[in-house]
Amino acid sequence: MAVAARKSKAPAQPKAAAKARGAKEGAGKTSAALSNTPSFTKEEDLHAYHEMLLIRRFEEKAGQMYGMGLIGGFCHLYIGQEAVVIGMQMASKDGDQVITGYRDHGHMLACGMESRGVMAELTGRRGGYSRGKGGSMHMFSREKNFYGGHGIVGAQVSLGTGLAFADWYRGDNTVSMTYFGDGAANQGQVYESFNMAELWKLPVVFVIENNRYAMGTAVSRASAQTDFSRRGVSFNIPGEQVDGMDVRAVRDAGLRAVEHARSGKGPYILEMQTYRYRGHSMSDPAKYRSKDEVQRMREEHDPIEQVRARLIRDFKIGEDELKAIDAKVREVVNDAAEFATHDPEPDPSELYTDILLEPAQG
Repeated sequence: MAVAARKSKAPAQPKAAAKARGAKEGAGKTSAALSNTPSFTKEEDLHAYHEMLLIRRFEEKAGQMYGMGLIGGFCHLYIGQEAVVIGMQMASKDGDQVITGYRDHGHMLACGMESRGVMAELTGRRGGYSRGKGGSMHMFSREKNFYGGHGIVGAQVSLGTGLAFADWYRGDNTVSMTYFGDGAANQGQVYESFNMAELWKLPVVFVIENNRYAMGTAVSRASAQTDFSRRGVSFNIPGEQVDGMDVRAVRDAGLRAVEHARSGKGPYILEMQTYRYRGHSMSDPAKYRSKDEVQRMREEHDPIEQVRARLIRDFKIGEDELKAIDAKVREVVNDAAEFATHDPEPDPSELYTDILLEPAQG
């Protein structure tokens, strides 16, 4: 039984992908899909604007601190992809879990984790979420239902399926939102997870953040099937392509997917067609794409600028009010950077904690 994949308007494909799909096909969908984009209230747009701006400013500061040598190791920035996680969080309920790969700072902030704790972990300080021992890719918060941050490509998919199994077993009506990228989508463990999730009707939404280049190779060169929303067809898992640069489209699709999973119908796949402005990591010069392509995406599809324009045009929000929001966000981020710079490093004895499970005391 084939499962049809829904489609919504997506940003223009890079040149390689556009040639493969045909330029006329992409142009023909845009105007029709625009009229179907769900609207936000003023409060919803203001919320999305603030939350996406927090991620953007945090990531910009993290990139700056990395360049200054205050952050070491790996650092994968989420700049450009903010609408995906914010839209999905707007579609979720308290208790739903989030798990993702190593481009994870935005997901942490979207879940409500404190900027200070995230930044302090990046600098390896005592006040970090993993007490300075995990770094960028290994932060967790049981309180906020964030389960990582995983450095092994695709490993979080099977773990996210396990979270969904626990949800199903407990019967607590919660959903696991499992994020991974277009590169991880070709991993074998992903398909094992798909099969198990559909077989047992587990409450999981698989969110594929297709930023077009994985670790540096365009999807048209790395994937035989570039429509990732159809990756679950052989398992009877429904899926849809979503404009991952438009927070309204993400929230709309997220509501459908989460309701499908929460109601006992099993897993759902969302392919978020998004775009990262920086390289794969801070060490990646991103020479595999042109500056013109990146600039075009910034000018025509930036998720934050879209919301900003609507606030001004549709809700008559003044420039001064938007500048005030930005100023408050910058204060939070600057405070986090200050804390993460001066917080003490972990005591060497911290190396020996969290190794063995302590027995329960009777």
